[in-house]
Amino acid sequence: MEEQDVVRALAALAQPLRLRVFRALVVAGPAGLTPGALCEQLDVAATSLSFHLKELTHADLVSQERDGRHLIYRASFDRMNGLLGYLTAHCCQGEACLDAASPATCTTC
Repeated sequence: MEEQDVVRALAALAQPLRLRVFRALVVAGPAGLTPGALCEQLDVAATSLSFHLKELTHADLVSQERDGRHLIYRASFDRMNGLLGYLTAHCCQGEACLDAASPATCTTC
């Protein structure tokens, strides 16, 4: 993943509602969610949701697919994993640093 792509993805996620939308789509998994389901789940107006989905789509964090009359939005797990990989690529100077029992603890720090 290129630095420019990382910046675009992080900028898209640096807004509370977009972050909530993205997290909801991650939880939904490969099945994704319709805009109506997202509106209901997040208690947000359709026009506002549409704007934020567009921003997430432009950052390649979300994809959309037409299923009959419905649009299905899905988190781009490959892109998300690429972003996480970029952010942690040089963690602990390339050494394995996470204790499996405590994922937030760096054992070499």
